[in-house]
Amino acid sequence: MPLIYASIGEENIVKKVVGDQSFKKHLEDMGFSAGSRVTVISMTSGNLIVRIRETRLAISRETAQKIII
Repeated sequence: MPLIYASIGEENIVKKVVGDQSFKKHLEDMGFSAGSRVTVISMTSGNLIVRIRETRLAISRETAQKIII
């Protein structure tokens, strides 16, 4: 299921990232690789604040739909 549907505060494991090679590389550089643990901290206007590798990041709704948990 895409990350956009994750419950706030629930830890999830990234299974894969879909998209072209440069998009996948960009997300991998931010920490979104298979096996990484990710937690949605908050969601506002469809955008998400997530915690991954002890870092908080803001990602768009479109990006969150391409991260499969």
